[in-house]
Amino acid sequence: MAPILDVWHSLTDPEKLIHLLSGAFSGWMGYALLAGIVFAETGLLVGLFLPGDSLLFTIGVVAGAGGLDIVQITLLLTAASVIGDQSGYFLGHRTGPRIFSRPDSSLFKQEYVTRTMQFFERHGGKPLIYAKFVPVVRTFAPFMAGVGKMRYLRFLSFNIFGGIGWVVSMTTAGYFLGGVPLIRRNFEKVVIGIVVVSVLPLLIQFLQSRRARVASLA
Repeated sequence: MAPILDVWHSLTDPEKLIHLLSGAFSGWMGYALLAGIVFAETGLLVGLFLPGDSLLFTIGVVAGAGGLDIVQITLLLTAASVIGDQSGYFLGHRTGPRIFSRPDSSLFKQEYVTRTMQFFERHGGKPLIYAKFVPVVRTFAPFMAGVGKMRYLRFLSFNIFGGIGWVVSMTTAGYFLGGVPLIRRNFEKVVIGIVVVSVLPLLIQFLQSRRARVASLA
């Protein structure tokens, strides 16, 4: 657990990130590392273990301090986010039905595929934009869109808007707010706050679903 926390701190602390990018991952290696992390969050379905929002905010802070080019890194990470979602979509499109079609599986059932298709038919692609700002959800949303056979061009359009909105908003916030003395002195609290705010929609949805379930049983 300790090594994972060390990596997390290195990616969400401006000073440690600057040290990392000026050491073994200097130059294009640093840019490739950051792009790879953003890609992996949705492209490899490992977003549960990656910093996401706090990483993008920290990258913006580092760019504001002159450690990164804000335009180049924003364009690169936006592309990495969009490409990662494409990978997740096609992974779900190709493998999802086979996984979910196991009738006796304790984890997956065919009804999940039906519910996914109905969900995207009912709400369109807007959830793909909202999902970019919610940890865990953004990891699996493209995969589930592929499982539900959402039309690719429709998925792509919402995917691009979501990727641009997520990366630009987070890095820009870090770029302009990172130099504020109050935020610099309380950076760890700010990062924790970003994580809490990001998880809040997921928590609210869970509580609403639980309340509705209890009401239906009453």
